[in-house]
Amino acid sequence: MRIGELAERAGVSTRALRYYEEQRLLSPQRTAGDQRVYPESAVDRVRLIQQLYTAGLASPLIATLLPAIDARSMGPELLGRLLDERARISAKTAELQAAGRRLDVLIGLATHPDVDRCPASLDQAAVPEPTAT
Repeated sequence: MRIGELAERAGVSTRALRYYEEQRLLSPQRTAGDQRVYPESAVDRVRLIQQLYTAGLASPLIATLLPAIDARSMGPELLGRLLDERARISAKTAELQAAGRRLDVLIGLATHPDVDRCPASLDQAAVPEPTAT
């Protein structure tokens, strides 16, 4: 199939497919007229690449990971890189949760103002309980 059909079937842009090729994540064959041609299996490959990006992985790691996925074998170095990525994502998740708690405090202060107190820290301020109406 040609690039436009692959893009449509995989739910990505042709620009994304060209980027995947530049990053060596996808390797189309070329016609005599130098047009890209992809096998049917490319649809699943593009979806896998999208999932790996969504998991927070960068192109260089994905390029290293794809052959290991194909071989169904992952060495200790690659496993270590994935564990590091997982730790990075866990730390980022904790940061986002803390930011959400701070916003909850601000929302609580905005909806239940108390002129007698101003928290020194959003991390230590208690979220006011909603009043019954």
